[in-house]
Amino acid sequence: MSLSGPVQDIQSLRGRLLDIINLRPGEEERTLLMFAFYTATSMGILWLEVSSAALFLGAYGASSLPWIYIFSAGVGLGLSVVYSWLQRLFPLRRVIVIIALLMALPILGFRWGLTVEWLAAPMVFSMRLWIEAIYGLNDLNLSVTANQLFNIREIKRAFPIISSGNLVADVISGFSVYLLLQWIGLQNVLLLSFVVMVTGAALLYHLSRNYEHAFPDSPRRQAEDAEAVESYRSRQRLQGPIRQYVVLLFAFFVLAQMLLFSIEFQFFSQLEANLDVDAIAAFLGFFSGLLGLIELFTQWFTSSRLIEREGVFKVALVLPSVIGGLGLLTLALSYPSWLSASALFVGLVGLKFFDEWLRCTLVATTRPILFQPIPDQVRSTVQSWVSGIAEPLAMGGMGIAILLIIALCNRVGLSDPLIQARLFLVGTVAAALVWFVIMVLLRSRYLNLLVRGAERGLLSFSDANLRVLKRAFIEQLEQPGLEANKRSCIELLSHIDPQNVGEILAPRLAELPPGLQRQSLEAMLEHPNGAYTEQVQALLRRPNQTPEILALALRYVWLAEATFNINDLRPYLQPEVDAVVRGTAASLMLRRGNSQERAEATATLRKMLVHDEERERVMGCRALGEADYMESLSIYIDDLLQDPSLRVRRALLEAIAATQYKKYYPSLLKALQYKSTREAAVNALTRLGNEALPMLQELALDHYRPEILRNQAWQVIGNIGTLPALDFLIQNLITTWGSTRRHILRILLSLYQESGVKRSSLIDGALDRMLGRGGIEDLLNTELAFAGQMLAAKIDLAPNRVAGVEGDLLREALDGLQSDAIDRLFMLLRFVSPAQAIQAAQVSLSGSASSWARGIEILDNVVDVANKRSILLLLDRRPDAEKLKQLALATPLIVYQPLPPGDRLRQLLDLRNFLSDWATACCFHLARVQRWNLTAEHTLALLQHPTGFVREAVLAYLAVASPRALRELLPVLQQDSDRLVLAQIKQMITTYNLEPSPPL
Repeated sequence: MSLSGPVQDIQSLRGRLLDIINLRPGEEERTLLMFAFYTATSMGILWLEVSSAALFLGAYGASSLPWIYIFSAGVGLGLSVVYSWLQRLFPLRRVIVIIALLMALPILGFRWGLTVEWLAAPMVFSMRLWIEAIYGLNDLNLSVTANQLFNIREIKRAFPIISSGNLVADVISGFSVYLLLQWIGLQNVLLLSFVVMVTGAALLYHLSRNYEHAFPDSPRRQAEDAEAVESYRSRQRLQGPIRQYVVLLFAFFVLAQMLLFSIEFQFFSQLEANLDVDAIAAFLGFFSGLLGLIELFTQWFTSSRLIEREGVFKVALVLPSVIGGLGLLTLALSYPSWLSASALFVGLVGLKFFDEWLRCTLVATTRPILFQPIPDQVRSTVQSWVSGIAEPLAMGGMGIAILLIIALCNRVGLSDPLIQARLFLVGTVAAALVWFVIMVLLRSRYLNLLVRGAERGLLSFSDANLRVLKRAFIEQLEQPGLEANKRSCIELLSHIDPQNVGEILAPRLAELPPGLQRQSLEAMLEHPNGAYTEQVQALLRRPNQTPEILALALRYVWLAEATFNINDLRPYLQPEVDAVVRGTAASLMLRRGNSQERAEATATLRKMLVHDEERERVMGCRALGEADYMESLSIYIDDLLQDPSLRVRRALLEAIAATQYKKYYPSLLKALQYKSTREAAVNALTRLGNEALPMLQELALDHYRPEILRNQAWQVIGNIGTLPALDFLIQNLITTWGSTRRHILRILLSLYQESGVKRSSLIDGALDRMLGRGGIEDLLNTELAFAGQMLAAKIDLAPNRVAGVEGDLLREALDGLQSDAIDRLFMLLRFVSPAQAIQAAQVSLSGSASSWARGIEILDNVVDVANKRSILLLLDRRPDAEKLKQLALATPLIVYQPLPPGDRLRQLLDLRNFLSDWATACCFHLARVQRWNLTAEHTLALLQHPTGFVREAVLAYLAVASPRALRELLPVLQQDSDRLVLAQIKQMITTYNLEPSPPL
């Protein structure tokens, strides 16, 4: 007990630390190992780069760098091919380690070659070539490994921390270079970089062993034909605006890389001209260290906040603006002869500093977002094009361009290094301006694609320029086009900017057709604003206005204006006015009038509520809901709830919810029972929100109420979707079982996948807080263990051991329970794995043998839970006995000891809370015909079961197994609520000549 305090303190400290770095329990070990691997590998590469840069500049000079770019492009493409080839030969967990070692092993050859005089120069060139090529390979290895170890939600939290390993490596390796040069010399730094990179490979090997379940077992030989077909389909999908966007995106990344290499070439040229080899190495070390430190703090504390506040494109435009501005300033300062050399040196060092700083923080952070408008089906293909083609193409193209420019300058007599430096700087500024223009074009296409592909509730425009988006909406509304498109435009606008929707809609109300006028007014009524009442009043003055629009406009004007004259409403209370307008006027007078005026409105509504015409009563009920004042007319509610008109009853249910009239809340629950009023009751209860939760929770957990009614209660709780509602759903996801758990899972999945980003974030946060990945894996393990129990029961109750109809029925019930467990397994997997892939796998498993194999392969590649192997074994097409044997070997969750059929049946009844009602009844019917003894605990507990046919099966069993106990129990069972069970009890009383109890 004395240790509980310190242990709790440690756990609390650990929890706070995880909150600070935005990780969840269970993610920290993988994240730390990945961070350590990436830091170690990046340190080795950076030491190698500093050494190679200094040696290369000393041996060849900066003028030879273009050849490095050209050859590195070829080597980079070649290494990408090698990476893909290795994946066809070895499992992925081996490939990542092989690649990590492959990057390090040539360093030993470089170190040896530098000691051989005639090999030194080629080795320096090869070393620089290798360092340029493996940068991309290291990042590719990191991305592939991270994508296997983390799901899509986890990687958003973990990857910024992992990727900062490169920045930490910049700091450590940069500031340590000077000391290492003093202690061990420049060439021996190569050996240290080899050791550190091998250490990174060892960490990667440890990761691949510890998290073996996260990697597929088989090489990627399969699905090559499928990939080819998908590639063809992807090209077919890239048509029209999407194709234009992809071309611009490709150009964006090509120019980004070309600017990177152009600035790097000029930077090294200035270092070569102003410093010696040792000074270059020391300068590069301090430069990298200082830059890494600033980048690290920027990425941790600034980047995400700046992007959130300013938007993606404003942030992305910073880098080309800085390059252009600083480049022009450097050019201007380089023309005075006494300042030219110093200005170029300082200017290009500053240009390199800002380029690296902003590129590795702001641009790198915004990069994934630029791919979001591309459809999911082709997004990964486009990203692979950019990584595999655009960047090497830019590197090689820049190398060729630099060589051509130098050759052309020398040919026309511009061989002065100062003139050439200015020419390159002019080209850099021009490329930065082109890059800026491409970004502006990308922004426009980005927003257009988002609008075209948007569905309500699936997008967040926090990163978009809302003003540009509104311009697109205005163009859509003003230009000729289909009314359905304009309707979708208004709906999307009211979703992303509901408070300011009137700014766009109000000035255009007069030109819109009646259907869109009505939709616009309904959207504007969510947030009435007095600034737009003049445009809305114009609709009131229009002759022959439709009653529905007239009522909406009247309501808007009166709710938006602070001052009003109640006499203006009286003309609308006349009997000849349409019911919808009259009801609206009465509701407004009830809301804003004095006691006498409310009495007039009440009299008008009273006449409407008792009117012979259905439409009058419907509009009267709707007016009650709009009035927020129902007490004075409550005497009519009981009669209206029994109204022969279904429309009247539905309207009254909505009015009860709108006015929050607690006295009639039970009527809302009662309306859930009937199909005719169920939809209206669901809408009304959903509107009540958290206020309806207590009675819905009580109904959902009452097992003696009909299942359809309880399911409706669960559904309404999901519709409410507030944090308390989600907490209740998730809490009961843990404690419930069977069909209830499946229903809750369906609700949560529907909310998570089909609702808006804000709602999805709320659900995601609730799941992480109450379950986390570990909690979901615990639920998966429970389902896996239950499926193992069903397998064991089917084996011990096999047809060769238990024959007869009752045995067949129980085995069918067990098959159904196992199928339900697998169904719930798939639902749970969709929370921790790509949902579309899991769904595709689930569909494939029910098909042919080849389709089933494809489904298993999908699961093997996308599922990354600890018991993945056991899940795949459970889904395997093997005999039950062999499958159970393999499962028992694979996981401690399943332990199988053969049991006699009677003992196995009793063990099944020990799990009665997990069995379906039908399976429980089948157990008792089988025990009855087989004359197996069951415990008193089983029988007495299930005599109180909420399902009638289960109680019926228990009574039938007792009639055979223990007639004496049944005789004692029958008198107290005569008040059973199920008519079939009651008939059975009466028949048994007659059989045993017992006196029936008097009715209560």
